[in-house]
Amino acid sequence: MKINKTNILLPTDFSDNAWSAIVYALKLYAEEECAFYFLHSTKIKASGMSDKLLRVMNENAKKELIELKEMAETSNANPNHDFHIILSSEDIKASIETAIKKYHINLVIMGTKGATGAEEIFFGSNTVTIIKKMRLCPVLVVPEEYDFVIPKQIAFPTDFNRFYNHIELNPLKNLATLFNSKIRIVHIKKEDQLNDIQEYNMVTLKNYLEEFDTSFHWLADYTKKTNIINDFIEELQIDMLVMVNYKHSFIESVINEPIISKIGFHCIIPFLSIPD
Repeated sequence: MKINKTNILLPTDFSDNAWSAIVYALKLYAEEECAFYFLHSTKIKASGMSDKLLRVMNENAKKELIELKEMAETSNANPNHDFHIILSSEDIKASIETAIKKYHINLVIMGTKGATGAEEIFFGSNTVTIIKKMRLCPVLVVPEEYDFVIPKQIAFPTDFNRFYNHIELNPLKNLATLFNSKIRIVHIKKEDQLNDIQEYNMVTLKNYLEEFDTSFHWLADYTKKTNIINDFIEELQIDMLVMVNYKHSFIESVINEPIISKIGFHCIIPFLSIPD
C-alpha cells in the first residue's frame, strides 16, 4: 500500500499528440493514487512582442490549461487522482526542471511528434533534448496516436558494462509492479562471452530483479541498434522499452547513432529514460 501519491508531470502544447500522452498516463495509473500536473510553457523566442499581446497569450494558455484539467477530470474515473495546472514563462526544459523540484515530481510523461509523410514516428527536438539532459527524474515518452496497451512485457537493454543500483532500477520495478509485467533483459553482443565485470553486473541485476518474472536475451550485433531493438520489440511483442541514461550508456549510443541525430529515434512503443 502506497502512503504517498505518485506525482506525475504532463507537459502539453495542447496538441492531439500531447493529449494522447495524457490519456496513456491516466490509463497506466488508473488504479493508483496520483497527482497529475499539466504544464504549459509560454516562452516565446520572438522579440518585439507587446506586453498586451503577451498578457493575452498567457490568459489564453491558462484558459486552455483549465479546460484540459476539466476534460481530464470528466474522462477520469479514479477518485484518488488529483489534477493541477502549471503555466510557466520559462522554456520547456527549464519549466520541467522547476516543476520537478517544486512539486516533487516522480515521473514526466510526454508525447513525441510524428514525421509528416514518413513511416517513422520519432522524438521531436524538445523531447530528444529533455531525454539527453534530464538528470532529475525519469521521462516516459509516448508515441503519437499510441493506443494504450497494458505493459505486460518490458524490455530493458543493457551492455552489462555498468553496475546499476537500487535507486536507478526503482522506476523499472515500480512500472513492472503495476501490472505484474515480465522484464526482458536485452544484450546486443559484440563478443561471444561476457568479461568478469559484465558477468558480475549481470548477476547483480538478476538478484535485484529476483521478485519479477525476468529473462535474458542475447542478440547478434547485425545492424544499427535502433533496428535491432525494434526487431526484438516486434518479435516478442514488447509493450514498453526502459533504459538507464548515463554517459557512454546504451541509450546514449542509440541516440547518438547518425540516423538518430538527423531525424530521431524510431519510437514504436512507450519508452522510459531513467537518469543515473
